[in-house]
This record gives sequence, structure tokens and C-alpha cells, in this order.
Amino acid sequence: MASLLSAVPVTVVETHDDPADAVLFPEEEAVVANAVAKRRNEFTTVRHCARTALKSIGVPPAPILPGQRGAPRWPAGVVGSMTHCAGYRAAVVARADEVTSLGVDAEPGEPLRDPDVLGLIADETERAALADLGARHPGTPWDRLLFSAKESVYKTWFPLTGRWLGFEEARVELDPAGTFTARLLVEGPVVDGVELKVFSGQWIVRDGIAATAIVLPVPPPAAR
Repeated sequence: MASLLSAVPVTVVETHDDPADAVLFPEEEAVVANAVAKRRNEFTTVRHCARTALKSIGVPPAPILPGQRGAPRWPAGVVGSMTHCAGYRAAVVARADEVTSLGVDAEPGEPLRDPDVLGLIADETERAALADLGARHPGTPWDRLLFSAKESVYKTWFPLTGRWLGFEEARVELDPAGTFTARLLVEGPVVDGVELKVFSGQWIVRDGIAATAIVLPVPPPAAR
């Protein structure tokens, strides 16, 4: 994830392990009090990553609790996103005066296991594009990347709108060069008086992980 976001004003902390020194605040402990070990480890480690990232930008440690629809509630003046999958956890944070919103997602770097899932997340145009990409660039889990990209779209969208966004409400076009474009098929969020209809992101497949990320920088004053 860090290499994916090296050119933007964000801080990334990632790990492939669950560190023994990762701990939770009491308020967070209450959230996972009855969770199975896998869920508890993911929840704990990704918040450890988040607090490490926040410390690097001068924000003191604080509970990061799930809010509406499970979205993390970040400290004032901070935007961020967290993700985890088998063998990987990551948190990305930025100052709200530099980044408007961001979304990251990590998945196993392999094709979707259930072929029926593709029909739920992709429309006919997207499925045709995936077939073409698979023919031209075999070996890349394009369907998994599409799923991940749509997760990143939602994570970027939700803090700006507070509304659900279905898989069918954004059309994603993946580029073999490591980028993607998401065109919203519904009314987009308005930022500084401008409706956002397109999100641009990046993707990578490395070390068994397929990851995607979107960062919306704060527009420069002249553009507002």
C-alpha cells in the first residue's frame, strides 16, 4: 500500500502480522468483546496501524470506533481508511486540510472464488472489459481488483455523503498500467461547490495481496 500512495500527502502503516503489543481502548474492547479470534485480531491490528499513522502526523492516540455503517470515526481534522484481509492489515491517514477523502482496500491476490459474485458487482460493460483484460493480461486477478476498486470507491464516497453506494452505482474501468477510473452513475458528492462524478485511483498486486486506493486531495485555493 505504501508504494501505491507514495506520491500523495498521506501516511501509510501496514503489516503482515498481528503484533503482540497491539492493544485496544476500553471502548474498542467493548465492540469486539464477543468476537471470534480472527475478527478480534483484525480489529486490533488495524487500529494499531491507524494509531501509529496518527502519531506520525502529531495526533494523540484515541479510540477509533465504528460509526454509521461501520465506517471508522476519525479524530477531528483527520481523514482516513483502514483495510484488512488474510495476512495483511493497513491504515492510511491524512490531515483534512490536505485530503478531502480517501479509501483503500486490500484483498487476497487471487481470482474471486465464487463466480456468482461477479454478476453481483459488475455490469455487462464491466464484465466485457474484464474478459478483454484477462485475454490480454492473463495472470492478473482482474475480477478481484474490480471488487477491491469498488470497495475503495465506497470508502471514499461515504464520508462525503453519509449514504450507501451500491456496486451497480459506480462503473469501474481498470487500466493495466496500474490505475482505474470510477464513474458514478448516481448524483455525486459536492465538494467546494463542484459535483464529483469521477474518482481516480491506483491498484497493485504484490506479495499475494491485491490493493486499491483513491485519494481526493483538497483543491488548491485557485481551483475553489
